[in-house]
Amino acid sequence: MLTPRQKTPGLTLPLVGGGTFDLAQENSERGTVICFYRGLHCPICANYLKEFEKLVKDFEERGVTCIAVSSDGEERAAAMAEKIGAENLRFAYDLPLSEARDWGLYISTSRGKTSIGIEEPALFSEPGLFMVTPEQTLYYGAVQTMPFVRPHFKELVGALDFAIANNYPARGEYTGAV
Repeated sequence: MLTPRQKTPGLTLPLVGGGTFDLAQENSERGTVICFYRGLHCPICANYLKEFEKLVKDFEERGVTCIAVSSDGEERAAAMAEKIGAENLRFAYDLPLSEARDWGLYISTSRGKTSIGIEEPALFSEPGLFMVTPEQTLYYGAVQTMPFVRPHFKELVGALDFAIANNYPARGEYTGAV
């Protein structure tokens, strides 16, 4: 389990369109929002990422960079970026499932074709949403066992405004005896 205020795992992956995303090299004032999504096969992910795409500039105005990540290969990741009309949101691909587990993501097995007729990969990670500070420590995290009921990006933007105005620390950091 990841712990707020502690260093997150590394994350270095290829980007749709070329280049590499390296969390350790991100250059942002306040951090990076990482949205791990299930893959091209997931219609809920497509709608979710459309919402994220619309708010990338809002995050940037607050000093936060954004990335969408999946274990899909380059072709499927590029298809998802195209499907949602990505102009601002970066897409990283080829997430090793061992690294997905390091981030605390749940792994699912294929159930065949989804409701939109796209085959699920044999194995893939379920969704997770994280905000990581520039020092690569965990500020916010949410992981799910299913594609449903995800955190809203608009609420995260509002929470950032509150956190910035009040110098609000990451919570959930206590790891001692209870």
